[in-house]
Amino acid sequence: MQTPDWIIRPVREADAPQLAAIYAPYVEQTAITFEYLAPTAEEFEQRIRNTLSFYPYLAAERDGTLLGYAYAGPFKARAAYAWSVETTIYVAMDQHRSGVGRSLYLALEEALKRQGILNLNACIACPRSESDPYLDRSSILFHEQLGYVQTAHFHNCASKFGRWYDMVWMEKPIGEHVENPAPPMPYHTVQET
Repeated sequence: MQTPDWIIRPVREADAPQLAAIYAPYVEQTAITFEYLAPTAEEFEQRIRNTLSFYPYLAAERDGTLLGYAYAGPFKARAAYAWSVETTIYVAMDQHRSGVGRSLYLALEEALKRQGILNLNACIACPRSESDPYLDRSSILFHEQLGYVQTAHFHNCASKFGRWYDMVWMEKPIGEHVENPAPPMPYHTVQET
């Protein structure tokens, strides 16, 4: 088996321009994300700060170039949801099926386990037809291959490019659900160096 030629590392605010460049084509050319306007590098800096205040935000890097990123955020704001997160991943368009996404998501999962997170949840855009020019089922299949199971399907909940899209939720438990679990710890306190 070939060893990947990239490293997985925590994102820094200085990565914002590269992250914005990776994300922009998804906003402008696909229905994978339901944002209409690609965020600026400055907006990405704020998103990085917000995420890293408690959760991991990881990037795959090769020779100074970012190939993709993955992060987690709160699933819901209520205290009882503290052990559940929503996961997100984007890889550069030319890195699909390279293994970068899998490496990022597995590293994210390990970081979340160290925090004490027990449930991973992914909100995924779903095409209404097999011939949609802006969206296919690749993200759903990617999550299935990593052990996620579909738990909900919402119909006609988002409109982009003049057409309606569905949305599915997928979940993956990553820890034992015991009575009175210890609260999750901030990522920066459990981060591997």
